[in-house]
Amino acid sequence: MKKIINSKSQRFLEKYLNNTSPTGFEAEGQRMWLDYINPYIDEYFTDNYGTVVGVINPKAKYKVVIEAHADEISWFVHYITKDGFIYLRRNGGSDHMIAPSKRVNIHTDKGLVKAVFGWPAIHTRNVKDDAPSMKNICLDAGCSTKKEIEALGVHVGCVVTFEDEFIVLNKNRYCGRALDNRMGGFMIAEVARLLKEEKTKLPFGLYFVNAVQEEVGLRGAQMIAQRIKPDVAIVTDVCHDTNTPMINKIVQGDLKSGDGPVLTYGPAVQNNLLKQIIKAAEKNKIPFQRAAASRATGTDTDAFAYSNEGVPSALISLPLRYMHTTVEMCRKEDVENAIRLIYHSLKSIKNNQDFRYIK
Repeated sequence: MKKIINSKSQRFLEKYLNNTSPTGFEAEGQRMWLDYINPYIDEYFTDNYGTVVGVINPKAKYKVVIEAHADEISWFVHYITKDGFIYLRRNGGSDHMIAPSKRVNIHTDKGLVKAVFGWPAIHTRNVKDDAPSMKNICLDAGCSTKKEIEALGVHVGCVVTFEDEFIVLNKNRYCGRALDNRMGGFMIAEVARLLKEEKTKLPFGLYFVNAVQEEVGLRGAQMIAQRIKPDVAIVTDVCHDTNTPMINKIVQGDLKSGDGPVLTYGPAVQNNLLKQIIKAAEKNKIPFQRAAASRATGTDTDAFAYSNEGVPSALISLPLRYMHTTVEMCRKEDVENAIRLIYHSLKSIKNNQDFRYIK
């Protein structure tokens, strides 16, 4: 197989990660993703909330999904004071602890409005107020009144995103905001490219799903699973690299960037499908790690598994440092190995394959 990530695909990755796709407002990033994947698919469709699905072999009755989610965590404008300070509500799992001193973009109908999470100097704070919370963090857009703020186009409900963009650290570390989970969208798009370039023919219909609204409860996956009604689903997401300071491995497990994609065990993961993916990894000498989920995986795997009377589903995760911050970090070789693993797992699935435990 050719080199996985080439210069063209890395340019797309950078552009895709730098684009903003807040939960509920993913459309621009979805168009970008579709433009990239379009040469490698036979057709596509979308749904009312913005999920995009590319399809190979659309007339086939047996349907296999590979999936990622497109949305990133963000904020909503919630309250504007008479002095022009802006208080927020979370849109997804935004971490208020990292907010102080961050630069943001407020998305308005008039365009982007720049602002900052202001934070009092250490000389002036009360000790009891030291820790950032949703009660004391707010935005300063350089205005003195609520009227000035509103004149910029800012109103309650405007979405707010961090300004940070993609960088490469030490040649093989991808770093930035929204790697969770646009790296997954990138990986399944690269699988589409490889299938085309390698002239790989699959005996089933393959659905590349870039779903919306995962960060607020797997909503996009729930909707699209009901529409596609797949027979098999392989879901991608990120998981925690637990080999950084301040993480308890007894609680979080032992997963490390550079040691390969992570395969999860749990009730939502269909064991026969998981074993087949492991066999594909071993056969093709793809390194992988294992994780265990208590009850739910917390990913779109759950949405697909428990849809349509039960869909055999599995989860392939990318180890990620500093999740839900603006400096999320993963390693290039893990991305490439995850792409290889999805590709070879697909090649191992037979048409009309029956994954039931008891037949």
